[in-house]
Amino acid sequence: MPLGCDTYAIIRRCPSKVPAVLDTMSIIQNHKLNMARQLCSPNQSARSDDVEIDLLVIHCISLPPGEYGTGCIDELFDNRLDAKSHPFFKEIEGLQVSAHLLIDREGQITQYVPLNRKAWHAGESSFCGKKNCNDYSIGIELEGTDSTPFSEEQYNSLIVVTKLLLGEYPCLNSDRIVGHSDISPSRKTDPGACFNWLKYKAGLDDLQTA
Repeated sequence: MPLGCDTYAIIRRCPSKVPAVLDTMSIIQNHKLNMARQLCSPNQSARSDDVEIDLLVIHCISLPPGEYGTGCIDELFDNRLDAKSHPFFKEIEGLQVSAHLLIDREGQITQYVPLNRKAWHAGESSFCGKKNCNDYSIGIELEGTDSTPFSEEQYNSLIVVTKLLLGEYPCLNSDRIVGHSDISPSRKTDPGACFNWLKYKAGLDDLQTA
């Protein structure tokens, strides 16, 4: 059953509480996060049966660029974005993309694609010589830009979600967490210089020793 609001608030605001919570409930069920708002994107496909999920890719996005809380990310991932509503949207008209998860500026999580299926987030990409990262990765979008610091709430939620994913998918580990810029360096720069990798990894280390 879905998490109660009180439990979710504890997890998001205080990631160190995660191990205790995990003792009493399953937060990932049927490859969906109970703590996430669910919105099914059509931009997804099946993974091959023999593929192990072993890569986590961190992205950032804002629509229109630099604006938050507009609902336009939902519309983009659901193929409902009105190209006439903003000049920038003409540049991405017809684009069919998605991510498994979005973490907004308040730390709230939306899930668009079940974790066992391919979200269309990476595009042309390669990790350690292995192409087509969509095939074997999970993609998380942070609402933001390359040049704006992310919020404390976003780091807390990202740390919590990452901890859950590491526990659910045994082929994932901290060495296999990358930015979009790492797997598509000629095309992408996100999550950008303002993403604090040290803070994020330290948060994961704190949870693993809690």
